[in-house]
Amino acid sequence: MSADKPLISVVIITKNEEQRLPACLKALRAHFSDLWVVDSDSSDRTTEIARSFGARVVDFKWDGKYPKKYGWCLTHLGGAADWILFVDADEIMSGALADEIKALDFSAAGYFIKARYRVDGYVLKHGLANNKLCLMNKTKMKFPIVHDLDIDGMGEIEGHYQPVFKAGFEGEDIGQLESFLIHDAAIEGRDWAQKHTRYARWEAAMDRRGAHPKENDIKRRIMKMIFRALPFRGAVAFVHSYIFKLGFLDGGLGYKFARSRYRYYRMVGDLKRQ
Repeated sequence: MSADKPLISVVIITKNEEQRLPACLKALRAHFSDLWVVDSDSSDRTTEIARSFGARVVDFKWDGKYPKKYGWCLTHLGGAADWILFVDADEIMSGALADEIKALDFSAAGYFIKARYRVDGYVLKHGLANNKLCLMNKTKMKFPIVHDLDIDGMGEIEGHYQPVFKAGFEGEDIGQLESFLIHDAAIEGRDWAQKHTRYARWEAAMDRRGAHPKENDIKRRIMKMIFRALPFRGAVAFVHSYIFKLGFLDGGLGYKFARSRYRYYRMVGDLKRQ
């Protein structure tokens, strides 16, 4: 970052990510100087690879309570900057996104960044793009504590919810960046099924409890409330990605991706009714 811009600490959380981490760190190193890998006792070469790219490695051992891993990073990384950018090991920083981040005035408390899915080497240009608040000022934002410690599925990682304002910063703005991360995603197969079954168990239990935290943005909050109340979420998710988000323009991969959304939310619905 230039002298008139705040330092950004890029944080990647890992566990056995030796296959995907090199590409992630290579793309980040070209644009950011302060890289952190927070690792959960990997048994492969994850930490060795991280150090080879100049990243600082911090060990994380979850005690079964809050804070979970992302929230812990905001409060326990001594020496990290106030501005934190969370990037997953299966995400690739693009030059366009890095340039957009460098051009920010950092007037908001945090910024949403979308991730376009890359499937079989092809970046989907349409369909659903994952949108998460992953660039934030840690002095103004935190991860909420939710009633899920007894729910099987997510473990040490926060569930599918966004950071919220700390007390006293509720009036701050949240921005939206236009450029994308690239998310290398499996959309079918055994690994997909195992991972998303765990996620679905968590989400179904959170639905039953009404335990999802409130989104900062009222529009997102209302849309999620409506979506969770729908009786056929799987079908709605498919139509949203494949038709309304023009996923059909990505051909067969667009269909496969939309179908993966259908399968996931059908699982959530089935588990919720049990």
